Amino acid sequence: MLTTTYKPVKTLLLTALIGIQGLQGNAQTKPGTTEITKWQYGKTGAVSLTYDDGSMNQFRKALPVMERLKMPATFFIITGSIPASKYHGKFIGRPVKDIIKESATVPTNDQNFFERCSAAGYLGYMGTIAAHTQAGSLYDSGKKEKAFKVLDDIYAKARNGELKPGYEPNDEFKQSIGSTWNDFRKDAAEGYEFASHSITHPSMPGLDEPNLLWELEKSKADILAQLGPKHTFSAECPYGFENDRVMGYALKIYPALRNRMPEPWLKEIDRASKQTPGSTDKDYIQWQRGATTKTPLPMMKLWVDTTLNHTNTWLVLVFHGIDGMGYEALPSNLLDEYFQYIKSKNDKLWVATFGDVTRYMREREHGKAVASPIGNTIQVKVSHSLDGKMYYLPLTLKTYVSSNWTSATVTQGSKSKKISTAKDDQGTYVLYQAQPNEAVVTLKKG
Repeated sequence: MLTTTYKPVKTLLLTALIGIQGLQGNAQTKPGTTEITKWQYGKTGAVSLTYDDGSMNQFRKALPVMERLKMPATFFIITGSIPASKYHGKFIGRPVKDIIKESATVPTNDQNFFERCSAAGYLGYMGTIAAHTQAGSLYDSGKKEKAFKVLDDIYAKARNGELKPGYEPNDEFKQSIGSTWNDFRKDAAEGYEFASHSITHPSMPGLDEPNLLWELEKSKADILAQLGPKHTFSAECPYGFENDRVMGYALKIYPALRNRMPEPWLKEIDRASKQTPGSTDKDYIQWQRGATTKTPLPMMKLWVDTTLNHTNTWLVLVFHGIDGMGYEALPSNLLDEYFQYIKSKNDKLWVATFGDVTRYMREREHGKAVASPIGNTIQVKVSHSLDGKMYYLPLTLKTYVSSNWTSATVTQGSKSKKISTAKDDQGTYVLYQAQPNEAVVTLKKG
């Protein structure tokens, strides 16, 4: 008797589907197909180590750790505390004695708040900077009446002779005293970024236009004169404020602002947010995290692991005090262990300065790579539409080549390098660096 065995329809369909998937898995992407990778060197994500205020222990204790591990970082520095700086804290406006006198009969209100708050630190008495800082913070959070009262109280004390004559800067300024421009030039030559954190670390939501511009523009002017244009790219307005009015001024002066950097392709999660990276229609996520004395090391390591579990995340770490000096001071031995953990993920994480990650993302978003197979070579033209004086980083290109290539010689201008090929589920490819808006890149087998 002849026996016939029938396969269920589902099994037949599954077999056919597996066959199709197998053919697709073996498909070779057309040679010459080129993309600009999301992160430099084709890494999975990016990390930036950033420090606020420039307190001395950041350079005495944290910098040597990063130097040993060869990890770059960005220091947001208070320029008015550095010897040889040209610009220092001052009040720009009418004589403060006139403002003090007026305060006896005219209470602080919306019309005079910014002038009084700007002048508060320069009344000629000790302790008035603290009132300026508090009033600016309260005003930014919408507590206007409380902000007005803080100023009314300090001006009353100034009128009544209740304050000791003199000038006392805030703690952030005092703790930043000690570094020199020569120190910063030496460290900048090793790849560290020094960026503006204003002249005196004021509460910028409380400043009027002339005094806000003084703090923003003159800090930049000193950095330009001492360190050059590369270090005038980034800034952080003190206390992390994202005040709309302040951001409107600051974003016109500094291309990369850690407070806020609105881009259609960037989702920002600030360090106060409990949100974590997830699904988004943006190409990139900037995820800021600020470790405090209460942040356990496992949590800090989890931030790194979370970044590795996505392909679009830029982890921006914010540090302040180190070894008892500065806000929320962390022990340097904890940072040593943490930085070693980050370094151990070097194969997947691109650790770079705040400015360089910003540059790379923008170059990629405004760039294009056009490839043309010509004979036995592939020629690639990479370009972007940005100002080359500010945006000069090489881009990482991924070009698919014929499956019989085991290596490729990559040439751009006078530079040439032999690179081994690699494979993914799309085929054989070469990963290489190319300088935008310069000579055509030529890829040749072997």
